[in-house]
Amino acid sequence: MKIWLLIFGMFLVTFIPRMFPMLFKRLKFPDWLNRWLTFVPYAILGALIFPGIMTVDPEHVFFGLLAGFVAFVIAWFYQNLIMVVLGGFLTMMILQWFYL
Repeated sequence: MKIWLLIFGMFLVTFIPRMFPMLFKRLKFPDWLNRWLTFVPYAILGALIFPGIMTVDPEHVFFGLLAGFVAFVIAWFYQNLIMVVLGGFLTMMILQWFYL
């Protein structure tokens, strides 16, 4: 019986956030709130990525910072996800290869 309660609880946790926008589709937010909400995904992405950058190599934190900076510069100029990932990856490889 406990497993069914667990499955139903997981169903609710995933179902409610997905249904909420459809139920309140006609709800209009003020312009300032709509502008503010456009930045939420970027803030969440930054909050998810930055700790990973800082802990990629605990002994050499600057490796992650430099690779993150290279990825940021590539993203700023080229806006190509594959280039960003490859740039960060190659930077980490080169730093570890030369330093270690």
